[in-house]
Amino acid sequence: MRVPLSWLREYVDVAPDATPEDVLAAMVSVGFEEEDVHRFDISGPVVVGQVLSFEEEPQSNGKTIRWCQVDVGEAEPRGIVCGARNFAVGDKVVVTLPGSVLPGPFPIAARKTYGHVSDGMIASARELGLGDEHNGILILGDLGIDAPVGTDAIALLGLDDVAVEVNVTPDRGYAFSLRGLAREYSHATGAAFRDPAERDFAELQPGAGHTAIVDDAAPVRGRVGASEFVTRVVRGVDPSRPTPPWMVARLTLAGMRSLGVLIDITNYVMLELGQPLHGYDLDKLAGGITVRRAAPGEKMTTLDGQERVLHVEDLLITDESGPIGLAGVMGGGTTEMSETTRNVLIEAATFDPTTIARTARRHKLPSEASKRFERGVDPLIPFVAARRAADLMVELAGGTLTEEGGALFAEVFIEEIALPRGFVQGLIGVDYTDDEITGALTTIGAEVTESEGGWTVIPPTWRPDLTDKWTLAEEVARIHGLNRIPSVLPTPPSGRGLTPAQQGRRRVANALAAAGFVETPSFPFTTEAQNDLHGSASGNHLPSIRLANPLDGSAPFLRRSLVPGLLQTAHRNISRGLTDLALFETGTVFLPEPGVEYGTDEVPPLGVRPSDETLAALDASIPPQRRYVSVLLTGNVSARQPGRPAEAAGLSEALDAVRVIAAAAGVEIEVVQSQRAALHPGRAGSLRVGDVEVGYVGELHPSVAEAADLPGRATVAEIDLDVVLELAVPSTVAASLSTYPAATQDVSLVVPAELAAGEVRAALAEGAGALLESVRLVDDYRGDGVPEGSKSLTFALRFRADDRTLTAAEATEAKLAGVAVASERFGATIRD
Repeated sequence: MRVPLSWLREYVDVAPDATPEDVLAAMVSVGFEEEDVHRFDISGPVVVGQVLSFEEEPQSNGKTIRWCQVDVGEAEPRGIVCGARNFAVGDKVVVTLPGSVLPGPFPIAARKTYGHVSDGMIASARELGLGDEHNGILILGDLGIDAPVGTDAIALLGLDDVAVEVNVTPDRGYAFSLRGLAREYSHATGAAFRDPAERDFAELQPGAGHTAIVDDAAPVRGRVGASEFVTRVVRGVDPSRPTPPWMVARLTLAGMRSLGVLIDITNYVMLELGQPLHGYDLDKLAGGITVRRAAPGEKMTTLDGQERVLHVEDLLITDESGPIGLAGVMGGGTTEMSETTRNVLIEAATFDPTTIARTARRHKLPSEASKRFERGVDPLIPFVAARRAADLMVELAGGTLTEEGGALFAEVFIEEIALPRGFVQGLIGVDYTDDEITGALTTIGAEVTESEGGWTVIPPTWRPDLTDKWTLAEEVARIHGLNRIPSVLPTPPSGRGLTPAQQGRRRVANALAAAGFVETPSFPFTTEAQNDLHGSASGNHLPSIRLANPLDGSAPFLRRSLVPGLLQTAHRNISRGLTDLALFETGTVFLPEPGVEYGTDEVPPLGVRPSDETLAALDASIPPQRRYVSVLLTGNVSARQPGRPAEAAGLSEALDAVRVIAAAAGVEIEVVQSQRAALHPGRAGSLRVGDVEVGYVGELHPSVAEAADLPGRATVAEIDLDVVLELAVPSTVAASLSTYPAATQDVSLVVPAELAAGEVRAALAEGAGALLESVRLVDDYRGDGVPEGSKSLTFALRFRADDRTLTAAEATEAKLAGVAVASERFGATIRD
């Protein structure tokens, strides 16, 4: 909201020497954010001049210029070249003399043009920054201004004014007005406040002929669309009259264009009081006014010339011809005020904030009116605003205020709030006195009555954000200064820190980062097809949670896997030339159970602690969430070097990442060959901790990699990190290191080609017993010397005892015991 200081001074005592920065500092002290300072980019000398004479001189380019002699209050008149033709001898105009600077910036200097030295410039309204129209120079007489020649035109036209801009939060809609911000400045400084709504209006009883009927057959959330509707009629207006410069200057500084005196008046009153207004050309109305919801398929053309298909929740202003306005958002084109308007019907209403907000967003039609209505306007202000606009139309547009009009008022009921004594001090942490509490609430306009154990508070009508004792406590702290709240860091309870699960997740992430992987968090949204492909072992359809209001309509489902996000990240990096990637992400996935409905419309109110039953219901409305860790590798793990080719990332690197995760989590993960829809057949495996499957690893199927625009091969691994950490056995004592040497032996076993090496390794480990320290596959051979349909697997075994040096015979005995188990289970034989 931009606040011209000259306007602000009408309603609150601002010190004459107060700078814009002083005003902003005061606003900041009561909770507003400082935005900017706005000025007219113009500097003098700019003076009132009078045209003494001129000669018209046709030019070779077909243009005719005027060589003018202009009195600017100096000893001799100035010769000025002017291309405009809308002035006459004797007219008083605005002259920018050499040395002045106009918006642009456009410096003015004496310069030779069209055979003359033009000693200045006669200015138009647009050149002065007073509007967009350029219909010739600005003639002061047309504005009702008769100032002496040589008078400073900058001050005369209000161009020396300045506006401060503050950011208004959504809960403080009353501050979208001079009335609201002047009151807040009064709160900040203690300066006297004069409410512009308390004007000495003679009571005007509404007459007949222009009453409104509210026919709301589809109330939103049980509230009708319009609770108040006031109309006033001004006849005999002259829309050709110019808007006074002081009003144009204030509207310009407030961020609005001058659009003609009638529209300017409605905008001016809206900025002044915070009540949006709309003016109708009375002669274009057909019959009475009805406020109703739109019918299915109904259309209307708004002021911007767009035909809009209406929704059944849209609130309309209608007459016998149909819709003439989109209530609270924008008027219709058929009844708009124009240069032919002679009689005006002024509308001031109170509309339901929810209805207006939905309509503005549905039609992508934000407006200054909707911005105020959706935040809530003072329900007691419509009559005052309508009368204020009518009086200005009488004063500035030559109209006559009639007794015609109508008024529909609803009873305004503000629910009282109980404020216990001691609550504010306990919540804010400041020892306010009772007088300070009641004084702050009275200052903002609330009615405070002492009650047993505290006070009963009725907030003012313009503060719909004050709904409970917590918001009242915030107001007390704001009025008395947030700087009174002590800055005290809370003391954390001893003996607490990260939970074991948090520590485990951090260890895994740090270990992957140390291994050269880059963490790339992504949004948890994807498509149903991606969920089916990566979020299930078979690729069959499993339930997914669809968001009611997704950020991206093409990805409206919560993810079941982290892999789709890694694929998007990889594609984005590859498209930018980063082809060697090792990525990982830890995050939650959403795993709804089949047949269970999730989500709820029951949202508990803010500021009230939900009951245990409410919390349980909210938990039940959310699908189960698990924390996963996933990795993706593509490109090379080592670049080409002299004498050494590049080494492509493959399945072995993905398995190394799995081992890094296992070591950091404190578990042993085994790989068992398996099949998965998104992975290459024969290059995929499930990951197990004991008998529990915890994830998978493998190379992406070529078609999946191609669909993700990944060149070459890509390998992935995904692990349920929550399950892995739950299966980890906590160790509080470090394992002792044996001082005795290890005994190493190799064994090559011939087994069926289709048998997974992991199963043979498990059999060897089981049979070798406690002396076996490790067993590792070192070779997989298929060829000469091995029967067809078989393969030779070579394992390196390491044995060690804690109390002695093993002999070769003991190691051999343990090895053969493992071979015996493998032979019994799989028919394995030792290769000669």
